[in-house]
Amino acid sequence: MGKQYNTGYIFGITLVATLGGLLFGYDTAVISGAEKSIEAYLTKPLGLSAFVHGATVSSALIGCIIGGAMSGLLSNRLGRKNSLLVAAILFFISALGSGFPEVLFFTEGEPSIGLLWMFNFYRIIGGIGVGLASAVCPMYIGEIAPSDIRGRLVSFNQFAIIFGMLVVYFVNWGIAKGQTIEWIDAAGWRYMFASEAIPAGLFGLLIFFVPETPRYLALANKEEKALDVLTKIFGSKENANKILKEIKETVVEKTKSDIFAYGKIVIIIGILLSVFQQFVGINVALYYAPRIFESMGAAKDASMMQTIIMGLVNVIFTVLAILTVDKWGRKPLLITGSIGMAVGMFAISILAFNNIIGISTLVFIIIYTASFMMSWGPICWVLIAEIFPNKIRGQAVAIAVAAQWMANYLISSTYPPMMTYSSGMTYGIYGLMAVLSAIFVWKMVPETKGKSLEEMEKLWK
Repeated sequence: MGKQYNTGYIFGITLVATLGGLLFGYDTAVISGAEKSIEAYLTKPLGLSAFVHGATVSSALIGCIIGGAMSGLLSNRLGRKNSLLVAAILFFISALGSGFPEVLFFTEGEPSIGLLWMFNFYRIIGGIGVGLASAVCPMYIGEIAPSDIRGRLVSFNQFAIIFGMLVVYFVNWGIAKGQTIEWIDAAGWRYMFASEAIPAGLFGLLIFFVPETPRYLALANKEEKALDVLTKIFGSKENANKILKEIKETVVEKTKSDIFAYGKIVIIIGILLSVFQQFVGINVALYYAPRIFESMGAAKDASMMQTIIMGLVNVIFTVLAILTVDKWGRKPLLITGSIGMAVGMFAISILAFNNIIGISTLVFIIIYTASFMMSWGPICWVLIAEIFPNKIRGQAVAIAVAAQWMANYLISSTYPPMMTYSSGMTYGIYGLMAVLSAIFVWKMVPETKGKSLEEMEKLWK
């Protein structure tokens, strides 16, 4: 059919949808700047253990699992667009609630167990927004995008996540800069959380200006509306009709919405893509970056600086993935990334066993994260958005994303005890997972470059 589509229109819609990704990154990383203040303001005065503090810091992940699991039901009942609106509202409530958890029920400056529960409640609300956005944003973009630029557009979502993290590192640094520790512990952390209300409000407003996806409209028997959106995307009624016909065939064919209507293998591949994306240990590198650099002998200020350097490396290599995913394909990028991550992690493991700490460790951490950002970071989301047939996409994406957040929680919570036992062994396990991820992609994952979402069905027949 050639490149007959309205690039400006598609790009505008994608930009709005990726704000969900930016908020996903913002919400998961905002805690990094506020974590010590939460300890000083809430958990320490109440005499609570490090375990309770750890649970408070990671409580948003519980919301992420719930949001991911609910995403299928919501995106099928309310539609993709309205699900994004729900996520925006949750981000907004969580931003203001986490910043000012005393509102309505408690007195400021008087920590209590009730207040701790309230803070965790608002963080979990934000987590549900993250879980929902992490499933629905790539799905929305995947269902809007023409096949030959779909990889690039869905990869923008990963870029937005990483960019959101980078933005919040600078916001936190800007709020804390030149202030006393006492001020940050009393008020600064509040502004860090509340700052998220600005992008969340913007996201909520802009969603009103984007259309529902044509695939969802066809599923909901709103063919006229689907045709309208397709005409805007593809620029002509003729092209739109042709694509709508293909969509309708795949929607009608499987009227029973059985999750295993296309066999179990497609669901297993979706889950394993998600699990491997976490089991290679990336979130350990992201969440614990300042702590890792400190343990390697960097001073506090230097460790924050190294975290920002890592953030910039992440952005550069995610851009590399965006530029190459539709040219080189999904599989070559994933396998190359797995090999790079394995090299990085095994090298860090050997250095840790020999107690060698220094610039070499930083170099291998950068090799590892760069390899992830040009491969598994964005491409996993691309595949999750595109491998599932139309009829089961909502439910299947929800299962894959919930599995991803569970794997994330498992890896993040086991990291500190594993490190206490043996840091060399810990990094060695992540290296082994990178090797297994390469074998899995080589053996099981189909290449989806340039295929329409309707052509995917033929893969699983």
